[in-house]
Amino acid sequence: MQVETALVDSSFLPIVLDFRDVLKKINDDEFENFCRHNPDVEIELTKEGELIIMPPTGGRTGIRNFSLIGYFFNWLEKDKSGVGFDSSTVFKLPNGAKRSPDLAWITNERWEKLTNVEQEKFPPLCPDFVVELRSPSDSLVNLQNKMEEYIENGAVLGWLIDPLEKKVHVYRPDAEIEVLDNPKQVSGEPLLKEFALNVKKLW
Repeated sequence: MQVETALVDSSFLPIVLDFRDVLKKINDDEFENFCRHNPDVEIELTKEGELIIMPPTGGRTGIRNFSLIGYFFNWLEKDKSGVGFDSSTVFKLPNGAKRSPDLAWITNERWEKLTNVEQEKFPPLCPDFVVELRSPSDSLVNLQNKMEEYIENGAVLGWLIDPLEKKVHVYRPDAEIEVLDNPKQVSGEPLLKEFALNVKKLW
């Protein structure tokens, strides 16, 4: 793990800017316009008002992300109980943070309750299911904090997939965090019926 992390140069590390004083003066629409005017960068906002500019992914992480989306899409096409989102989608969480999970899923019932405008803009809710896929530049502690934030804001199931340590951290409301050590697969039951991810293919 140390060797792989050491190969990441500074251009692949997140940039965190303290915009608290500035962001207090702009509304959600203005923040969304700010993001749309900077389409080449992925932007997140913490509940404290810190602006996080996410780095581009490296080759291996890009392959893992692509595979993860593909596996989930294949299940979603058969299940049809909800809608899926990739990492370019920003969600406005109830605590005020604006987050972009690597993969997200929302039940049809919750999605259809949003207006057309809310669906077109940054959806004002926390997804039911979220996945964060750790890359060599990601701090494990920061990702763990994000996963806890998702659960606190309404997520029913969360996976933190860590290829560096070959572990999957499973998050659920009112339950202890379950850490799976080098599992062959991880099940989405009962929320995601009959969905099981072959994690070995992501290592």
